[in-house]
Order: sequence, then structure tokens, then C-alpha cells
Amino acid sequence: MCERAVTTTIPGMLERLGKLTASRPKRTLVLLLAFIVLAGVVGGPVAGRMQGGDGFTSQASESAQAERQLERATGEATAPGIVLIARDGQAQAAADTLGQVAGVARAEVGPRSQDGATRLVTGTLRAGVDDEVVAEDVLAAFEDRRDVTVGGGAVMGAQLGETISEDLGRAEMLAFPLLLLLSLLFFRGRAAALPLVVGITTVLGTFLVLTGVNELYGLNVFALNLVIGLGLGLAIDYTLFLVTRFREELRAGAEPRAAVRTTMLTAGRTVAFSAATVAAALGALTLFPLGFAESMGIAGASVAVVAGVASLIVSPALLALWGRTLLPKRDVADGTDRWHRLAHAVMRRPGAIALVTAAVMLVAAFPAVGVQWTPVDGTALPTDKSARVVFDAIERDFGGSGSTPVTVAATSASPDAVRAFAEQIGAEAQALPGDTWRLTVDVPGDPTGERARDTVAGIRALDPPFATAVTGPAAKFIDQQATIGSRLPLAIGVLGLLTFALLWLMTGSVVLPLKAIVMNALTVGAALAPLVLLYDGVEPTDFLVAAALIFALSTDYGVFLLGRIKEARDHGESEREAVAVGIARTGKVVTAAAILLAVAIGAFSTSSIPFIQQIGIAVATGVLLDAFIVRTLLVPSLMALLGKWNWCSPKPLRRLHARVGISEGGPAPAAA
Repeated sequence: MCERAVTTTIPGMLERLGKLTASRPKRTLVLLLAFIVLAGVVGGPVAGRMQGGDGFTSQASESAQAERQLERATGEATAPGIVLIARDGQAQAAADTLGQVAGVARAEVGPRSQDGATRLVTGTLRAGVDDEVVAEDVLAAFEDRRDVTVGGGAVMGAQLGETISEDLGRAEMLAFPLLLLLSLLFFRGRAAALPLVVGITTVLGTFLVLTGVNELYGLNVFALNLVIGLGLGLAIDYTLFLVTRFREELRAGAEPRAAVRTTMLTAGRTVAFSAATVAAALGALTLFPLGFAESMGIAGASVAVVAGVASLIVSPALLALWGRTLLPKRDVADGTDRWHRLAHAVMRRPGAIALVTAAVMLVAAFPAVGVQWTPVDGTALPTDKSARVVFDAIERDFGGSGSTPVTVAATSASPDAVRAFAEQIGAEAQALPGDTWRLTVDVPGDPTGERARDTVAGIRALDPPFATAVTGPAAKFIDQQATIGSRLPLAIGVLGLLTFALLWLMTGSVVLPLKAIVMNALTVGAALAPLVLLYDGVEPTDFLVAAALIFALSTDYGVFLLGRIKEARDHGESEREAVAVGIARTGKVVTAAAILLAVAIGAFSTSSIPFIQQIGIAVATGVLLDAFIVRTLLVPSLMALLGKWNWCSPKPLRRLHARVGISEGGPAPAAA
């Protein structure tokens, strides 16, 4: 049997924090300036220290194990890391030059193109070398050679990192002026400086955190986009909610110090919960043993925590310092009455509106079910990058030569048994030291295409009388999907459990967290659908990161709305009126925050790298859907349908929630 949850008391931590910074605002700002300088000096260079490797394959997978076995036996990488396209008469000279580059174990002249004008030259790297350093040295060695084009996997990794840095700068140039204009519009007056200060603190503070993390665990350079986009977005969100509440209290007649106190106990508490839920959602990505996902999870969780802490330290100081000057000289209509009327209009027909909205969201999400997976390969690069030119030329002019799609590492002391197995799978066998054999299967066409994947699956289905492990591009792609599939149930379970626990701690209800999880899942599906419609394929890890971000940010906005609804209800409003008041108080601010965050992260869509574009498009779609559809229609209609059951809590959980003591009683909300 369920009982209504009761409100308990909030710890004095937020109140003491607000009082401490608000009582000495200038000292706080001096310390903040010192921190920003320190974070910039120590954390700023982290971009150059982060890894640019693929990060899309588990090191525990069969393909990774096969690579390590072959590298130990030969001292060389398992496939050429450098591929040159040289004019036919210059191929041997190019090979000689390539062979002299430090880190290149051997260079060989390969096949001619179909028209006979050019030849491939492949360079195999020594095991354990830094691929990107070697790639940069090779690019420098052939910088002035118009008759040679440099590509291959190592060069692709280096040029991906370089392109990300270029794209990041371009996105900043596009997003910053627009964010500044929108901040002036939404914040009005000097308050527009607050998100800028908190945003800079958040980004540089996160760089400082990641500098320490990177010393222990090599992070992927792709995480930089997330730190800047999400850091600015959350800084804007959190400061917008804090400023809005502070102004409400001032308009209600409170003195600035009292308004800061109330702001910290209400909006500040909600910011703390929001930061925790966003960090938990993105932290779930670390459960996937893939460098890209782990790096995104670590960076995302870090930036959420830093944004929350920065907002709760910096905002009280500036709010207290500026006081009533933060009230615009001429207030414009805040739309509270309009949002209030809209909420009641929705709640007059809750069943029909909930059914129609949910059905539309389900239909919108349906294309995501038919997603086609694609690996990260040369097509991830812009067409003007040399590695992309080489990749396209290999497919077009060389029939897919230049790489070995399928390689088998075998361990056996019986040459006859190995050769018999090699004949069975159509492979060429090569004996290596330590009873290790390398079997190469020449599969024409796309190295990760269906034919290559079928070949891998066929070899793995066999049962030779010795140990084998299959690697190569197709094997890595298969292993990546298998890794994601094996960890997905755990990640979903952890994500759901953490989200449920945090929302239960905030509301005391068991129904509201479950409802939020279901609505977030609908938003995720609808937001990911455009990727299926716009792109021929989606990189699987990219799909995970986008889904986690959308889920996190949907929870973020849900926390702000539930916080205001609960506050109104705790102060005596009826069930439906509390919902209407909550929507009225957050309608404009959530909409503004969603637009600003969509700009901050949507800037990813200007990237020239498809899987970075996809994150920007999906997340921008998700936050806008959540703000304009879910929070406007689905939340009020479902809450009206459930009534008092929204706050249902079994008696043991109600008692536990009372003992935890993390809710706030707080003063009555400011009058509308």
C-alpha cells in the first residue's frame, strides 16, 4: 500500500555556502580569478596531451588480443599504419623515404592502380610506438612531395584530432556571439555576465580535473567538444535558474541577502540535484570498455559536477554584490499567466492529450529502431584531408587493396595442422616466433563490409585443434558491437537505478522517478531518429553518447520543473494548481535554457566529422523536444491523471526519506 511522502528538512550546507560567499563577495571573486588563472595554466594544455586513437574497440576483445599476440611475436603492428599513393615511377623512392622515418619497421611497394598510373606503398609501424607521432613525422617527410599522398590508419587518427581542434575553434566562433546575444535577451542587464563567468570557470575547471585524470587514464581528444559545449550549456542553465529565482524573491520584497538565502535553499538545491543526475547519466558511459565512451563519460560527469559547484559558489557572490541592480529597469511580461493558463488547459483533457502526445513521440522515435551501424573509417574525415583522399582512392582505384581485412593469430606447434586450417579458410600462413602463426585472408571490397564480416564470423565458428583469435577491421567492428550489446543491459539498469534514486531523494515519490525515466526514454528515441533519416549509418558508440546526453539533459529539465511543483504543493496548493504553478514558474526559463543549450551543443553539428555532427543534431533535437513538448504537454497531463498518486511512497521508503533529511522546507514561494 502506498502513502503520500512527507517533506523533511534540508541540511544547512547550501545555506552556509551561500552565506559564506555572499558575505564576502569581493574576496570570493578574487579567489575565483586566481582559480581561473591556475586552471588555465595547468589545465589549458590538456588538449595536446589527450589521445587521438580510435577508442572504439575494447582491449579485452578477441581482435585486440589477437593484435597483441601478433605484435609480441613480430615486434610490429598487425596492419600497415601508413599507406602512400605514389606515381608509378616514384614508388620505390617513396618506400625508401618512408622506411627511414623513426617508428616505421618496414616499407613495401604494393600493387598498381587499375589504370597503372600509381602504386601503393605501405608502412608497418613498430609495436608500441606512438602512432600519431609517427604519422606527423611521415607527413613532414612528404610535405613537399606532390607525387605522393599520405594516408593510412595512423594518419587518419592524427588528422581526426587536428580536424576536431579546427572544428572546435569554428564552433566557438559561431556559438559564442549567438550565446552572448541570447544571454543578453534572456538574462537582461548585467546578469548576462553571470553565465559567462560561470561558463569560463566550468570549462577551465573541468580541464584542470581532466588533466589529473589524463595522467592516470589516457582520455580521448573527442571529449574536448563535450566539455566546452556541455560546460557552457549547463553554466547557462544553472545561472539562469538561480537568477530567475533571485529576481522573484526581490520582486516579492526580500532584501538581497535574504533573497540569496532563499535562492540557495530552493533553486540552489535543485541545481545540486540536477548536477548529480546529469553526472550519473553520463557516468554510466564508463561501463562500456571503449575508450571513446569512457572518455565521454568521465568528461561529461566531470563537467556536470564542476558546473554545479561553480554555479553554487560564484552565483551567490555576484547576486549579493549586484543586489537590486539585477532587476531590469523595465520588466517585460514574463509569460507566467500564459504558462499558467496553458497548464490548466492541458489538465482539462489530460487523458486525450497524454495519449496523443505519447503516440506522436512513439511514432517519431520509430525510425531509431531501424538504425544501421557503421564503423569509424576514412569517411569520417573531410574530403580535403590526405588520409581521406587515400581511403577513397584505395576503394576506387585499387579495388580495396592496401589493408588486410581478416587476420588470424594461431598458436600451435604443429605446422601441418595450421596449414590444413589455412587451406580450409583460404588463408596464407606465416610462421612467427613462439609457436605463433599469422594467417591472412584476402577479402576484396570494404574491409568492414558484409563480406568481410561474414568471413570473420565463418572463421570464428570453426573449431580447429589449436587456439585462434581473429582481428582486422571487420573483426574489430563485430567485437565493438558485441561489447556494447553485452554491457548495454547493465548500463541501462545502472542509469535507471541512479536516476530513480536521485529523483526519489528529491521528491520522496516512487511514481515520479518512474514516470520521468519513461518520458526520458521517449525523448531519447525521438531525438535519435533524425540521425537515421539524415545519415546512411551511425557509429554505435556515438549513438550511446548521444542517448546518454539526451537522457541526462531531459532529467535536468525535469528536476527543475519537479522542484517548483513540489515546492508549491508543500506550501498548500492543490495537486493541479501545484502543477500549474510549477509550469508557470519554469515555462519561460526552461524554454530559454533549452534554446541556449541547443545552441551550445548544437554547434557540434557544424563539425566536418560526421559522428561529431550527429551528437550535435541529436542533443539539440532532444532538449528542444523536451522543453516544448514533454514539459508543456506530457508532464502536466500525466500528473493531472495521477493526481495524489504522483507522490506515492511505500511506508518504509517514506520513513527512510524522512531520516535522510535532504529536502527543504523553505519559505513560501514568491507571489505570482
